[in-house]
Amino acid sequence: MKTLQEIVDRAKRIVFFGGAGVSTTSGIPDFRSADGLFSRTYAGLTPEMMLSASFFYLHPDRFFEFYRAYMLHPEAQPNAAHRKLFELERAGKLSGLVTQNIDGLHRKAGNRLVYELHGSVHENVCMDCAKTYDLAWLLATQGVPHCPRCGGIVKPSVVLYGEGLDPYVSTGACREISRCDALIVAGTSLTVEPAASFLTYFRGGSRELVVINREETPADSRATLVIRGDVAQVMGELRV
Repeated sequence: MKTLQEIVDRAKRIVFFGGAGVSTTSGIPDFRSADGLFSRTYAGLTPEMMLSASFFYLHPDRFFEFYRAYMLHPEAQPNAAHRKLFELERAGKLSGLVTQNIDGLHRKAGNRLVYELHGSVHENVCMDCAKTYDLAWLLATQGVPHCPRCGGIVKPSVVLYGEGLDPYVSTGACREISRCDALIVAGTSLTVEPAASFLTYFRGGSRELVVINREETPADSRATLVIRGDVAQVMGELRV
């Protein structure tokens, strides 16, 4: 923690790159740990199958049944990690926050410099007329949600397997990673592409890379500092 504090204190442009492990303390299960969401099958199908674009188009009823049951956590609140990142942004230390999460907790905590690589459950878009609906609206529907205005299917604004990332979001995230003098990678296995490849934009040199994760990651070997632990606990102990 002493070394992490020193890195944060001297950094002028910090970028935080986070994954599911950032939100587990908020009660949202992660995906790839031993007891994570992806460790099970559902009616003989893997979560990757059920969260794919092809499954959505072929079986929208089963997609939304799974999506509502396992991907939505409207009661979740920001934890110590989310709150500390808001403090860092407010203090002018955090120049960008890149997240693989779709829970919207970073924005709920107050952060504005957020790049949500995989979208957000808080926005849903009609596939026909492009009218948007919030999470509360979706939660009030049953079965396949249809737009009250035109009758089209309303799709969550999340990136499904087989879909590409939003180019604007991707470009902004890569730009911030390339410009930062300290990159904190936390709560992610760095196995999901193309998000994991974004770290190639961090050139190293005199800049510092910190990894905070319970398990090993592909970035550990080139990190300035590796901390094995809970992201919320570690980030919560930082002073801003």
